[in-house]
Amino acid sequence: MLSSTNIGHFNQAKQTALTTKTEPPEDFIPHDITIVSAGDSLTEGVGDSTNSGGYIPYLKEKLEDNRGISSAHFFNFGVKGNRSDQLLTRLNSSKIKTAVREADMVIVTIGGNDMMQVVRENFSNLKFRAFHKQKQKYIENLEEVINKLRKDNPDGIIVLVGLYNPFLKWFANISELNVIIDEWNKTSKKTLAKYPNTYFVEIDDLFQKNSEELLYTDYFHPNDKGYELIANRVYETLKEGALNKITERFYTVGNGEKY
Repeated sequence: MLSSTNIGHFNQAKQTALTTKTEPPEDFIPHDITIVSAGDSLTEGVGDSTNSGGYIPYLKEKLEDNRGISSAHFFNFGVKGNRSDQLLTRLNSSKIKTAVREADMVIVTIGGNDMMQVVRENFSNLKFRAFHKQKQKYIENLEEVINKLRKDNPDGIIVLVGLYNPFLKWFANISELNVIIDEWNKTSKKTLAKYPNTYFVEIDDLFQKNSEELLYTDYFHPNDKGYELIANRVYETLKEGALNKITERFYTVGNGEKY
């Protein structure tokens, strides 16, 4: 037999349940998000047969499947051939600065052409030392890139997509290149760890085993399948925490204000 106290608790729980059913959870109220994609040919989408922006349409579809997001708007500032120093200069443009200020997230692909510069300048005599020297310049530029983005958008999410080895077809006999790629990625990840709300996306492993199936006819840039896998990996990384941080900003607190 229920006591009056138990009945009171039961009625209170019943009322809470009814309230919950009549008021949908806030995470079912979707919001638009804005994303700036900046960097090199991986952002521009070289190798994408649809000329739609490489990984972007695949990532857009995945983000919009998220119940807290109604639409994901991308601004693509990718330029093929860009090195980190060139991206750093472009971040000063008013168009990019305005987009970054209004963005919920900035996704950067950079570094591949910094490495390519070493290959071009030392094609007949590739040395580990040359890559190490270039890596130091790249990391300095990367830190400046992050600082610029943070200055324009103190609270936004910053995502850096790592490097993969694009030289497997041309320098398959130089195993040290895999070590070099790994070192650049580790150093980039360590650099990002100094800053809040930053995420590093590892993609090198995606191209290690099936590179020819995932590369464009130039055997350097990803093909459609390669870009799709990159988008999948970016989304997996975002699900680890970044998406929650973004959607939480849209949640309405009791007094109707947002935080």
